[in-house]
Amino acid sequence: MSDSDTTTEIEAAAFRRLLRHLMQARPDVQNIDLMIQAGFCRNCLADWYREEAEAHGLAMTKDQAREAIYGMPFADWKARHQAQATPEQLAAFEAAQRAHPKGD
Repeated sequence: MSDSDTTTEIEAAAFRRLLRHLMQARPDVQNIDLMIQAGFCRNCLADWYREEAEAHGLAMTKDQAREAIYGMPFADWKARHQAQATPEQLAAFEAAQRAHPKGD
């Protein structure tokens, strides 16, 4: 595909689909599990979103970015969907962090 506008539209549509999936189809998937398995979570997506907005000259707060990713204020999402991490999840998270140092 050589048309960069088309590529950008496809990438944007795929990103929006990922967000809908995380917001609507799988809000039960905990961020800690995403971090263990994939090395990123919704908060990471929000950070990347904010960083790209700022790189394009748009000021955005952490809360604004999280609301864009969660589809609601983070505190509301957390109250509705986030469970307390289990000792097993915390241990798996720490092991994953050691095995895969943070990077982009």
